[in-house]
Amino acid sequence: MTDSGKPEYQLWHYTPSTAGGAIACIIFFILTALHSWRIVKNRTWFCIPFVIGGLFETIGYGARAVADTDLQNKITYIIQSVLILIAPILFAASIYMILGRLILRTNSASYSVVRANWVTKIFVTGDVLCFFIQSGGAGMLVQANDNAGVKRGENIILGGLVLQILIFAFFVAVAATWRNRLGARPTAKSADLPWGRYIWLLYAASALITIRNFCRVVEYALGRVSLLRESVTVREADERDRMGTLLRMSGRCICTTS
Repeated sequence: MTDSGKPEYQLWHYTPSTAGGAIACIIFFILTALHSWRIVKNRTWFCIPFVIGGLFETIGYGARAVADTDLQNKITYIIQSVLILIAPILFAASIYMILGRLILRTNSASYSVVRANWVTKIFVTGDVLCFFIQSGGAGMLVQANDNAGVKRGENIILGGLVLQILIFAFFVAVAATWRNRLGARPTAKSADLPWGRYIWLLYAASALITIRNFCRVVEYALGRVSLLRESVTVREADERDRMGTLLRMSGRCICTTS
């Protein structure tokens, strides 16, 4: 308690797990290293944002692993809060770029409801907007000294998450329309590329990121001390979703669409 009798402001409303953070950090490091190797091997440099997202997850969970040694240390709190929050935006950027390259590689631009050379530009621009909105909200959140400041930061982050979900929904609609049209009338170049496998991997990765975003929307909508935020199960599901995204993209080497 403070001298004024008001409860002392707490950065954390749960005790971060050292073991859980360390395990997540190690797994993300391994998956990121695997993906980095595949990018260098296949020279698919457009997937670099995906690797940066993996590094953000690795550093973020590393910071969370050591956070319980000093729960009032703002540096570790800021690192884990910001990096873990914005990493999926970088995953999404690579997913958007992959669709654009698939459309061009299969010579099926006429099947897309969005012009092929605009697919990447439109979705990545939206992704960058989400990045700045959520980063701004996270910055406000970690600098807050009272519950009113926390609420403002949460509302900004919530807006960024909702926008990201809407962009993802539009992306899936564009991808599904293109896939159905190409499946009905394959092009000559599509026969040389396993585009069907790639598009299903994009769907899987998109679904995992969307599930994560829905969890975060509910979390921030209910508030910082909500039961959802207190739930270890939900936080672990969030980690598994992002690990699953990295694993699917790395294990199947989807970034070979150079």
